[in-house]
Amino acid sequence: MSFLWAIVAGLVIGLLAKLVLPGRQPIPLWLTVLLGIGGGLAGNALASALGVRDTGGIDWIRHFLQIGVAAVLIAVCAPGWARRGR
Repeated sequence: MSFLWAIVAGLVIGLLAKLVLPGRQPIPLWLTVLLGIGGGLAGNALASALGVRDTGGIDWIRHFLQIGVAAVLIAVCAPGWARRGR
């Protein structure tokens, strides 16, 4: 069941990261999910390193870090994916 939650979280994080980025990112949904999962994992690790992984209430800082890392991953991968199709 945690595998399913990782996919759902990756989808949400990846789509939010694509919304943060300007312009269009021509990457498929499956790559958005994979980069969202990677961003979520890396964002959790970064939040742990900064000491803000578990706070009282909703962990907004951790979520912003997850989306930010996913946005960076998408921004790095999207031009390569677009060039791949040409």
